[in-house]
Amino acid sequence: MDDVITMAHGSGGVQTSKLINNLFKKHFDNPYLTADDAAVLDIPAGKLAMSTDGFIVSPFEFSGGNIGKLSICGTVNDIACMGARPKYLTCAMVIEEGFPIAKLDQIAASMAETAKAAGVYLVAGDTKVAGKGQVDNIFITTTGIGQIIDGADTSGAYAKPGDKIIVTGDIGRHGCTILLARNDFKIDLDISSDCAPLNKNVEAMLEVTKDIHVIRDATRGGVGTVLYEIAGESNVGISLNSEDVPVDQGVKGVCGMLGLEPLYLACEGRLVVFAPADKADDIVAALKNCPNSEGAAIIGEVTAENPGKVVLTTAVGAKTMLSRPSGELLPRIC
Repeated sequence: MDDVITMAHGSGGVQTSKLINNLFKKHFDNPYLTADDAAVLDIPAGKLAMSTDGFIVSPFEFSGGNIGKLSICGTVNDIACMGARPKYLTCAMVIEEGFPIAKLDQIAASMAETAKAAGVYLVAGDTKVAGKGQVDNIFITTTGIGQIIDGADTSGAYAKPGDKIIVTGDIGRHGCTILLARNDFKIDLDISSDCAPLNKNVEAMLEVTKDIHVIRDATRGGVGTVLYEIAGESNVGISLNSEDVPVDQGVKGVCGMLGLEPLYLACEGRLVVFAPADKADDIVAALKNCPNSEGAAIIGEVTAENPGKVVLTTAVGAKTMLSRPSGELLPRIC
C-alpha cells in the first residue's frame, strides 16, 4: 500500500479497492458491513432515533483521542440523548491528498475500537479524496440510527420547574485540550479530552427511572450554551450554583490565565440531564457507577422565574445573569 493518500485512492479504481479492503475492512468488518451501495439492516419494532454529524476538528489528533474516536462518540451520544440505543453507523471521509496512510489506519482503528465499546456496527461508508489544500487533512461525517428505549421520552422542550440539573462529570476538558494542542499559548499542562461514548450511561439512568425530561450532550458552546438552549425551548428559568459545577484544576488554571469561562468550553463526553428532584440523587448514584461519569453532580435547578435565562450564584453568594458569548469562542473543536 502507498505511504500517503493520492487522488487515485478516490477514483473508484484499483487503489480505492485496496484502501477499502486492506485498511477500512480490516478494522470495520462485521456481519452488516456491505460492499453494495447500501447496507441491509435488521430494524427493531418501535420508534427510531436518527442523527448525522460532521467532524472537522483541528488538530485531528489530541490528548485523549482523534477525529475518528470523536466521530463515533459524537453521533452515538446524540442518539443516546434521545433515550435510544445506538445500533448502526455509517461514515463518509473526505481526505486530503498527501495524508499519511499510517495516520488513516490509526483513525480507523480508533473508530472501530470506540464503536465496539459502544456496541454499534459501522455498516457502510464513502471515501473521497480532495486535492492538496482543498481540505485540512481529514473530515469525517457519521450518521447513526438507534432504537428508542421503551418508556423513554426526552426533549429540550420538556424541562419543568423543580427539575434538578445534573452534569455527568467535570466540564470543559475537550475544549481546553484542543486549545492546548494548538500550542498557540505555549502552555504545558497534562489535560486530556473527555471524549467518550455515553450510551451505556444513558441506559443506566433509564434503568433507574424513565422519568427523565432532558438529556443533552454539551459539545460546541459547552454546558452554558446547552442550559440557555433548554431554558429557551422549555420557557423556564435556570438557577445554577457555580460552586457545584465540577471543573478540573488544570482547566480552571487555563481559564484563569486566558479569561475563559469553563461553562462555555466544549465537552465531548459529558451530558446535561434534567430530571425530577425526587429522582436526581438516584440518577447521580447510577452515573457514578459507570465509566466516564464517576464525577456526576447536581449543579442547579429549573425555576419558573426568569424564563429563558440562566442565573448563576457565585462563590460569594451573589446572583448574576450568566452572560452568553458572542462570536466563535474556539473554532473547529469537533
